[in-house]
Amino acid sequence: MSIFQKKRGAWGSRLGFLLAAAGSAIGLGNIWRFPYITGENGGAAFVILYLFFVFAIGLPVLIAELTIGRNTRKNPVGAFKKLFPKTLWKWVGALGVFTGIATLSFYAVVAGWALGYFIKTLLGDFNQAITGAQSETIFSQFSSNPLFVIGLFFLFILLTAVIVKEGVSAGIERWSKILMPVLFILLIVLAVYSMSLEGAGRGLEFYLKPDFSKITPTTFAMALGQAMFSLGIGIGIMITYGSYLSKNDHLVGSASIVVLFDTVIAIIAGLIIFPALFAMNMDPAGGPGLIFNVLPSIFAKMPIGTVFGGGIFLLISLAALTSTISILELPVSYFIDDRKWSRKKATWLISLIAFIMGIPSALSMGASDYLSDIPFFGMGFLDMMSIVFANYALTIGAFFISVFVGYKWGIKAAVKDIEQSGHKFRLKAVWAFLIRFICPVAIAVILGYIMITGNYLN
Repeated sequence: MSIFQKKRGAWGSRLGFLLAAAGSAIGLGNIWRFPYITGENGGAAFVILYLFFVFAIGLPVLIAELTIGRNTRKNPVGAFKKLFPKTLWKWVGALGVFTGIATLSFYAVVAGWALGYFIKTLLGDFNQAITGAQSETIFSQFSSNPLFVIGLFFLFILLTAVIVKEGVSAGIERWSKILMPVLFILLIVLAVYSMSLEGAGRGLEFYLKPDFSKITPTTFAMALGQAMFSLGIGIGIMITYGSYLSKNDHLVGSASIVVLFDTVIAIIAGLIIFPALFAMNMDPAGGPGLIFNVLPSIFAKMPIGTVFGGGIFLLISLAALTSTISILELPVSYFIDDRKWSRKKATWLISLIAFIMGIPSALSMGASDYLSDIPFFGMGFLDMMSIVFANYALTIGAFFISVFVGYKWGIKAAVKDIEQSGHKFRLKAVWAFLIRFICPVAIAVILGYIMITGNYLN
């Protein structure tokens, strides 16, 4: 390892990178968002479209991001500046860095809810039978308590910062090797339990037996949007993680494994949620409130429901933590590389900025009437942040990254970097076609869809 690599950090092993990168992709998008989006869009037919877009759009862009990062050994801003100095491309990286800070500010709020509900479930708050309306009231009271939500939000930011400040190998990689196996074991246990419930078969049929008559143009848009959101492409996290890769790493193979991990986790999450919902005769189209408003109403009706409920919210918390680590590392790497800050200084200051930025999001679910319904925007502050950064910024970033690799940097230069490890890129012609023609067009269509229809993919 070179002196430069030691200073800015590098992965200690390929397994460490795979677990950290998979952890970055696996988050609220898989455990919280994927089930309710699937439930709202027809079940199995949506899942098939989602899988297609993951591998046709998500994987090619992920390979592009990793290649940019490994070639330049830089954060997103530094990477574009190194490849094409004195051009406007650096602003694509800058958008990613700012998006990382902004995303952390509201993402950790939702993660804090999951942590709070884990505690509430263990304390027996859902041991008594409650209706869906009562469950909604409980969440409303919880999310409108400023002391609870800001305290949990702060705790989640603190946990993330404590890990990131230790560095790439000693912090991110070490904790990924602990968190990811625990997360996977918990997933399997919960899925086996859920599928064993009486009446779970109807949920499995909804989830695994496609009815293609339910597919609409919106289904296509939602499936592609979920594929990008789930993998976290477009803001430069994988450029950052790629910058810590060895030149000898099998980049395409690693990217494929990360996508496979992410997809399997999402699929297993559905095997937890839908059998349980149908076993308890609940509506799978519960929307964004499915996890917090709908699921708690079934825990008391289930055998060992408290254990199952606690497991669900612990799972969401762990998945969110593996993602917030990578989200924070994105801006931290920029300030280390380009501003020459120490890792500890960058970590603590950016975490503080994200916390201050996130207070309005934390207060927007009832603790503040003004923030709950922003004049002109007509939505809560957290919803607005999610739309601006998790929809628009992510989509714009993914579009420009695919255009950059496909046309500006060029396929030849990218493939040269990919193959420098000695591993032949056998599908390079397919990847080149996808990254040049399919990915930018499909992503542009999604961007146009959310702008024209106002359907913000959430």
